[in-house]
Amino acid sequence: MAERKIYELLVNEEDARACRDIPDSACTRVPKNFVLVLLSQLLLSLGDLLTSPKTVLTWLMNVVGAPAAMVAWLVPIRESGSMLPQLLIGAWVRRYAIRKTFWIAGSIVQGSCVLAMALAVNYWTGAAAGSAIIGLLLVFSLGRGLCSVAMKDVKGKTVPKGQRGQLTGIAGTASGVLTLLVSLWLLREEPDNLLVYVVLLVAAAMLWLSAAVIFSQVQEQPGETDGGANALQRAWQNLGLLQTDKQFRQFVICRGLLLGSALVSPFLVLLAQQQHGNGQTLAWFLICTSLASALSAVFWGRLADRSSRQVMIIAATLALAGCAVLAAVQMVIGELPLYGYLLLFLLLSVGHAGVRVGRKTYLLDMASGNQRTDYVSVSNTIIGVLLLVVGGISSLLAWWSLVAVLWFFAASCLAGLLYAIKLPEA
Repeated sequence: MAERKIYELLVNEEDARACRDIPDSACTRVPKNFVLVLLSQLLLSLGDLLTSPKTVLTWLMNVVGAPAAMVAWLVPIRESGSMLPQLLIGAWVRRYAIRKTFWIAGSIVQGSCVLAMALAVNYWTGAAAGSAIIGLLLVFSLGRGLCSVAMKDVKGKTVPKGQRGQLTGIAGTASGVLTLLVSLWLLREEPDNLLVYVVLLVAAAMLWLSAAVIFSQVQEQPGETDGGANALQRAWQNLGLLQTDKQFRQFVICRGLLLGSALVSPFLVLLAQQQHGNGQTLAWFLICTSLASALSAVFWGRLADRSSRQVMIIAATLALAGCAVLAAVQMVIGELPLYGYLLLFLLLSVGHAGVRVGRKTYLLDMASGNQRTDYVSVSNTIIGVLLLVVGGISSLLAWWSLVAVLWFFAASCLAGLLYAIKLPEA
């Protein structure tokens, strides 16, 4: 079968023969499920890159003339909006034996919202277009949260331990290569041409809708359920995991401290724009994002299958180095040539990619069954709250000094690194 050939080509021979941490009845379906989950995740990763709030949506808001205050809400809404409701979503999802349906629904919601964005910016401008984007992004983030909870559970039941990191890494690399091609096309286009962004949004919407169709073919084994348990009551009980489960508590603290690896990038881009602002600067940053994903994702994925803890340690070190060097340069020299900012952005992007792959694989390998769903929903909800808190602190610091923000994130990455070293192996 074609799926088995692709599977054996992508997964090394020793891992391909293994069938760890999934039901025995699911072992014969691993090759097909691996390829289907991989394709679905690839399409979603590509869609995320093509609608990145740090680049594409920010540019789009400027093109349609939306107020600058609206631009500031793009990243917090997209990230926190998908994480905060996950405690309730997780308690709801675990009542059902088959969870892929929730992922399919979440993917359809995301695709529909992006398609609606394309229509909105094609007919509206200014605050009206900005409000439409913000509102649709909020609904989009809820679909994203649904996919997050469901994907980890379905992947945990269909992809053996030792292959999950590779799957995430391959999808990240492939989506990075494809986004790089799109970025090169963008360099040739007029940066203020609205049609360019409409085409990007429509293409991204089709990716999410196609992923939903592909994922519907995954053969998922029925899992544990909680019957008719009250979702709100179950969600409140799950918060107790932070008190009773030491390893999980350490993981959540470590993940929270490593938020700096993601949140520092917009400030780097802001500094580069202030000193080297032109229409193609942001396109170069998008290319760096693509390169970071393409060059590092497979490496991080394979290493995560050996030790996801080591991945978080190495990635946190890279993020710390990027933050500290940037902060020191800004404090002493005050500016960098554009290629300097691009290299630091690449370093931070590679580090953040490692943090993402490492913590996702660590969480998958740390738990099984309904416990995995609980871990995902609790950790994502807590991180959603922390995103708003850390975002508020960094915003206040930015009023005083951008250098202070950079040192704040450097300190956060240092603390995250020390916590990652203390984590036990999953």
